[in-house]
Amino acid sequence: MGKKKHKRKNKTGLIPGSIVYTGQKESQQLFIEVFDYKADNYIEENLSNIEDTFKFKSTDAITWINVNGLNHVDAIEKLGNHYDIHPLVLEDIVNISQRPKIDEYENYLYVVLKMLYIDTSNNDAVVSEQINFVLGDNYLLSFHESDLDIFDMVKDRIRTSKGRVRDMGADYLLYILMDTIVDHYVNLVDVLGDTIEDFESDILAGNIANDASKTILNLKREVLRARRIVFPSREVINRIEKNENNLIGKNALTFYRDIYDHLVQVCEDIDVYREMVSSLMDMYMSSISNKMNEVMKVLTIMASIFIPLTFIAGVYGMNFEYMPELKYHNAYYIVLGIMAVILIGMILYFKRKKWL
Repeated sequence: MGKKKHKRKNKTGLIPGSIVYTGQKESQQLFIEVFDYKADNYIEENLSNIEDTFKFKSTDAITWINVNGLNHVDAIEKLGNHYDIHPLVLEDIVNISQRPKIDEYENYLYVVLKMLYIDTSNNDAVVSEQINFVLGDNYLLSFHESDLDIFDMVKDRIRTSKGRVRDMGADYLLYILMDTIVDHYVNLVDVLGDTIEDFESDILAGNIANDASKTILNLKREVLRARRIVFPSREVINRIEKNENNLIGKNALTFYRDIYDHLVQVCEDIDVYREMVSSLMDMYMSSISNKMNEVMKVLTIMASIFIPLTFIAGVYGMNFEYMPELKYHNAYYIVLGIMAVILIGMILYFKRKKWL
């Protein structure tokens, strides 16, 4: 079997701060959404030119710039320079192999999270997409490469002024976006849990396919992938709760604690399902062993029944001339009767011993 090739681009030897996109969606078009809102009004614009977003920096409203297309490094660099974002942050934004984290800078916070969802077009595989946030005093920048409109409900809340979003600051906007990501974690873990429990029931009932071991390994891989993403995300929320940065107001901290509680529950569920997946292979091998034992038992019983019958047939199959029983007119039928009695007697004995 050949070695698996890495899909990530090699950045060895590059200068720190080099902005190099490491994903695979090279042909994705740049799509920019801008929401500039206050309590009593909002502006929504869909743009394809990054320079058109610069005018929103000077407004007195809350500005959310959502950039879809991490492969457009030039546009991201221009936006980052306009908001005085450090080159190392811009480098991390387009490097999709980042671990969930939070970095604090003087005038902004940089947050990395991973969106998890099930790709129904790829055998229900668990897919992760990196989402980057830069939170400033009255603005929030988000960068991702997902083709899904994962924040559509949040956008509708801004348009309709539903809830607190238009009355709160950019820190609250970051909260509801992160809460949306965590909700996807909850949904994903619920689906994985149902799949694991159903598969466990099938194993116990003996309804297992030939490729069950492959299914178990895939489940184990999905659970571990979810664990590698969700557990660091809990640390991110924990750091937000404990930091004293003025960008996160005291009113918003209460909501972040709610996210943390949800993540703790998700982490506990993942640990439970990881243990269940680990035991699935043992259950599967035990089930296979039990089936093999049943087959061997039947074969052993059949061999035990035919041993005395074969012995009798072998004795009277010898070509000796002076065998007294061969002279009887009904000897053949007597031997068959004896063999039938032995056969029935052994079957009754095995049933009495509950071997059949």
